[in-house]
Amino acid sequence: MGLLSAMQGFVVIAVIIGTGYVAARFNVGGPTAQMVLNRYAFFVTNPFLMFAILSKEPILEIFHPSIIVAFFSALAVGVLFLILNKLFYHMGPADATVGALNSLYLNSNNIGLPIATYILGNPALVAPILVMQQAIFTPIALTVLDYTTTGKMSLKKALMQPLHQPLLIGSLGGILVSAISAWIGFYPIPKFIYDPVNMIGQAAVPMILMAFGMSLHGTKPMQNKSSRSAVIGVTILKNVVMPLIAFLIAFFIMGFRGKVLYACVVLAALPAGQNVYNYAARYNVGMTFARDGVLISTVSSPIVIAIIAAILS
Repeated sequence: MGLLSAMQGFVVIAVIIGTGYVAARFNVGGPTAQMVLNRYAFFVTNPFLMFAILSKEPILEIFHPSIIVAFFSALAVGVLFLILNKLFYHMGPADATVGALNSLYLNSNNIGLPIATYILGNPALVAPILVMQQAIFTPIALTVLDYTTTGKMSLKKALMQPLHQPLLIGSLGGILVSAISAWIGFYPIPKFIYDPVNMIGQAAVPMILMAFGMSLHGTKPMQNKSSRSAVIGVTILKNVVMPLIAFLIAFFIMGFRGKVLYACVVLAALPAGQNVYNYAARYNVGMTFARDGVLISTVSSPIVIAIIAAILS
């Protein structure tokens, strides 16, 4: 029953992506609609969503030990992609950064939340992944993209980079409120303040998914032959290698069993996040590569998760 509900979640996501595609096909919003949605999601709705989710989570749930599994399995596949790029793909630094993100960045919002809810029974399990990605991987990747697209780099700018990431700011604000809530014993933000923040945040997922759908109009997936093998590579890394590494770390190193082990492996099998395409569009690099990687891994992820569920659940 839980697996069926999760597959229904994938259908919901596909419908929203399809809506964006249809809107672009009929030129709803004009030629800049996709860019506007991407920028608005990047600077406004995503940070509000992260704040709304994390501020309500118990602080100990946000920093669950499963974050160790998520971190090292993601780091491993990111490094593996860079090695493969050096040996076979020969992409430039900017495109290679997008490829590494495609390999390690989990769709913890759009698909992770329904998967955690319907299969794992606990949506808070994605909280450590949200923190890890926004506090560690995203600032590093965006710093590299800044440097590779502008040609300028300074230690001060690198250290200040996280302060320019709206998602990280929203996430850290949510963690701070969660910590305050644990300290004083009640949620300190009034309902009339939290509700509009939450409402704005709820627009993030459909905005990103519809912008992704708009990007599909006028192009064919896997049309770029030069990046086709790389797209297949990141899909295998994301959907097969990463959950396998997560299982090995969770089982043999962390000693997890039962539901926790199951959760670590299922979450590692999530597809690449639409945020990867959002970042690529923000810097105007590797957009086709990012889009194809997200799309193919999203299509194959339900199959992999179903197999994991059949084996471990």
